Amino acid sequence: MLLLNTCHVSKMENTSKNGKLISNNGNKLLHDLVWDDTKAFLAVARTGTLSAAAQRLSIGVATLSRKVDRLEETLKIPLFVRHQSGYQLTEDGRDLLAKAEALEAAASAFASEATAQAGISGKLRLATAENLATHLILPALPELRTSYPDLHIEILTDVSSVNLHRRDADLAIRMVKPESGNVTLRRLGTLGFGLYASKEYMLKRQELANPESYEDDHCISWSEAQAHLAAAQWIRRALKGRQPAVLTSSLATQVVAAKAGLGLAVLPHFLAAEAGLVCVEANIGVDQQIYLVMHSDLAHSPRMRVMADFLAELIIKNRARLSGPLQ
Repeated sequence: MLLLNTCHVSKMENTSKNGKLISNNGNKLLHDLVWDDTKAFLAVARTGTLSAAAQRLSIGVATLSRKVDRLEETLKIPLFVRHQSGYQLTEDGRDLLAKAEALEAAASAFASEATAQAGISGKLRLATAENLATHLILPALPELRTSYPDLHIEILTDVSSVNLHRRDADLAIRMVKPESGNVTLRRLGTLGFGLYASKEYMLKRQELANPESYEDDHCISWSEAQAHLAAAQWIRRALKGRQPAVLTSSLATQVVAAKAGLGLAVLPHFLAAEAGLVCVEANIGVDQQIYLVMHSDLAHSPRMRVMADFLAELIIKNRARLSGPLQ
């Protein structure tokens, strides 16, 4: 088995005729191993197809295929089973996956330290909710870019598919506390939610038989794929078996639906305030904690610290706006 960790490359091993790994000429294997081939292996393992992996690495499919073949030849073991539908890791490939990821983390940490010699520069990938990116982070980003013009930031808002352990992103703003993994986290504040409606809809509510409850209200809720969300569950309980008037799959569309007078919606206070909506009920018990999360191996990288400090200061400065309705 190939023994690698984030600090050093230990004695390498070769294979015998029966496929079992045995010690043999580790220095030659270390010399022949090409890091780009390991990146190709990781990309194919994570995406499952050559085309998706090639797109992720911005190289051609033929070039990627050669890299995978060369790595298998160097290690003298098959890493993938080739199917028409894609590439599946062999048992040896699965055994090497964690070691390759450790090598990736070590290379990234090395690169981060190296860039620190020439100042804060390079690329960072931040995963966050679209509403925070659009309404909070991006408007404040020019200040950071002015101070660090060589720092390039990629914002990923499809957080459901982003995994820090796979290194899809370098750091993240999460609304759910990670319970496992090699991550460093810090709680920054609370994202508060309330029940909101347009001024026009509030006038119509006065004509309801029982405006003190929500049994006769029209409501805006989440589509079936997001039915597990606390906001969707709150609407379901409020309607007591009746169907919502409108279902959507994003907060942005729910804000628009509420502004159009289609009904009540559970929204973050700061988004509802920007849209000019009326707060019907401020404390409905679905608030979320805001966590800054980063991979522990990168926590001391200078550019990571700069970005982490920027995000922490930004959210802390806006705690009152994020947590509760404007007074």
